[in-house]
Amino acid sequence: MDRYIGLDAHASSCTLAVIDSRGKRLGSSVVATTAPTLIEAVRAIRGRRHLALEEGTLAGWLYEVLTPEVNDLVVAAVPESRGPKSDERDAFHMADELRTGGIKRTVYKARGGYAALGYQAKVYARLVSDSVRVMLRLKSLFRSRGVFVRGDTGYSLGGRRAWIAQLPPAARPAVALCYAELDALLAVRAQAATARLAEARHHPVWRLVRTCPGLGPIRSALLIPIVVTPARFRSKRAFWSYCGLGLVTRSSADWVRTASGHWVRARVPLTRGLNPTCHRTLKYLFKSAAVTVIRRAADEPLYRHYQALLAGGTKPHLAALTIARQLATIVLALWRTGARYDPRQLERRIAMRPA
Repeated sequence: MDRYIGLDAHASSCTLAVIDSRGKRLGSSVVATTAPTLIEAVRAIRGRRHLALEEGTLAGWLYEVLTPEVNDLVVAAVPESRGPKSDERDAFHMADELRTGGIKRTVYKARGGYAALGYQAKVYARLVSDSVRVMLRLKSLFRSRGVFVRGDTGYSLGGRRAWIAQLPPAARPAVALCYAELDALLAVRAQAATARLAEARHHPVWRLVRTCPGLGPIRSALLIPIVVTPARFRSKRAFWSYCGLGLVTRSSADWVRTASGHWVRARVPLTRGLNPTCHRTLKYLFKSAAVTVIRRAADEPLYRHYQALLAGGTKPHLAALTIARQLATIVLALWRTGARYDPRQLERRIAMRPA
């Protein structure tokens, strides 16, 4: 006896809608957004419970709270809303989509043993974003008074005095406050970086992933709580697509009719681009790791492979994309096998590829 439950969650209330395996509506209820109330409401539903909810601010918490109470739980990407809308309508629609297999995109919410590392990485990323925002605000203040600060000389303790002296007295107190905000953020950012690395050291997989060229300890600590497990991906191409490194081709008017009346595929130009539906942080990680390999790792087989691609006529941005894909493949292989990175093994595999 299967029961399909749709959950529409909000800050103060949640709407649960239940249907059976034939699509018959069995009822709906509104409960408070608290863990005990939600658990009690779900337990009151008899039979095999299948639950679906939309991705949102509460999705991660709801996944942790309700996963032990149901047979399976699916977090769906938020679809485009069209037509009439209400909490009950949305909950019933979600339950019916789960029953019929109509949920096109799901969001992975399991944290495994990396919950603490995930929170540390998220806080550090936000602190980096906040500090960069303050730096740009300072440059904007200088620029508004005709003082053009280039590079990072305007942020160091020794260099900022010379730049402040070029401002009129009325603007200096505001700039001093911005500098005080920047100093506080950089101090907290350094603490967050130390705490994140301390937490990453508790996970053996971190020591494996960090051996991959271009990643290192900081990027590896950010990557691990996002991927969680390599078993999520059936192949390296699926991982490429998730990281935004998979190519998407689009064409139109593919078929033409010959003089004999037969339909044949036309040679139409294909529009190509990277997969836009991806995890942006992973895309940044692997692309920046590829840039690190290209600029600083001249003794790596990947760097020599990059130079061979350029010599063969490949455009630089496509060659860099190839290196980013290879890095993603290496990370997936290291995580699955539990082996450390061996550049000699990679060099042999590159040499075995046809020219």
